Amino acid sequence: MQSNEPRLRLRVTTTAEWVLRSGHPWLFGDSIHEQNRPGQLGELAVIYDRQDNFLAIGLYDPESPLRVRILHRGKPQPINAAWWQGRLKEAIHRRDRLFDDQNTGYRWIHGESDGWPGLVLDRYGTTLVLKLYTAAWLPRLNEIVGIITEQLSPERLVLRLSRNIQRGANKRFSRADGEILFGPNLEGPVIFLESGLRFEADVLRGQKTGFFLDQRENRRTVESLARGRTMLNAFSFSGGFSVYAARGGAKSVTDLDISSHALAGARRNFELNSANPGVVHCRHETLQADAFDWLKRNAQPRFDLIILDPPTLARKESERAGAIQAYGRLVRHGIACLREDGILVASSCSAHVSAAEFFEVVRQTARASGRKVTELRTTGHALDHPATFREAHYLKCIYLLF
Repeated sequence: MQSNEPRLRLRVTTTAEWVLRSGHPWLFGDSIHEQNRPGQLGELAVIYDRQDNFLAIGLYDPESPLRVRILHRGKPQPINAAWWQGRLKEAIHRRDRLFDDQNTGYRWIHGESDGWPGLVLDRYGTTLVLKLYTAAWLPRLNEIVGIITEQLSPERLVLRLSRNIQRGANKRFSRADGEILFGPNLEGPVIFLESGLRFEADVLRGQKTGFFLDQRENRRTVESLARGRTMLNAFSFSGGFSVYAARGGAKSVTDLDISSHALAGARRNFELNSANPGVVHCRHETLQADAFDWLKRNAQPRFDLIILDPPTLARKESERAGAIQAYGRLVRHGIACLREDGILVASSCSAHVSAAEFFEVVRQTARASGRKVTELRTTGHALDHPATFREAHYLKCIYLLF
């Protein structure tokens, strides 16, 4: 991205200076006090403090309220090919000892928390999925693809685009969600290993990048709790929790989801693991229904283990209060379906609802049930999904024994 124009220079408000120095990776447009010229999508913007000292440098997006995503702060450095190569090596190195050959599905780059703001890179076997959440990456996509393929040598690299940037990506850059950037075409889902279990990932059209990799550790915990239990997996998606529970010795598992496509994926994931004795001996059934409605209509104790893992209930701050109330209703209905000595696992992926708020509404609802309850544990982000600033802390989970 060469230009004959002078480097884009920004000065920001006093508050924004303090926020950036504290390590926050975002600069909003209303915090820019002065800039030397209009900026172009994806160019590097250099931010200076009031004494004209270098403060930070990041990717500029003139069309987004989140105007600059910070790449580097502190001492000035040239942002060139060698810098990008080093930044990728750092992210990969952080995961060097996290996974063995029984785990071929995990996250290699987790956005801002790995120094790649608005970008994630997931591995599914020999296929990598690059997902962009900001259009600021699009002008330098070819450069980034070259660095990824050179360092990681994948069989295939797939591009996924956040919904809000898909139209612009297609119109201005001829890029499409689900496009294969490198490697052979793909006819269906790819198969990968997680904790020795086989799963499929719809990397071309599936949610997120094709699978919910961030729940891996909670799936392992559920497996350890499942022996001899009958389990309901509400908002089951493609049955990840259920396959783990089956291997862990669950007597039966029921996947409940509103999507017939997701439930078909759950059945295929059970078939993929049909050589495992636990999976073979576990009764598996699927129910297509709205989980909120089904739990409310079937409020009778019939399960020993219930997983409540809904999609995000608050996509913006104005939805936070309603989401907290919805979590309370969901937990109340879940408790009503739980037998004595049963375990409730409640999870939230809503970034606008804090862990403290989520855990408190779950605890309050549990106490209000009148049943004796023991809190077993709470969990957060997996190590390949680090969260280094407040807005990045979206995932939280709590385990309760009744």
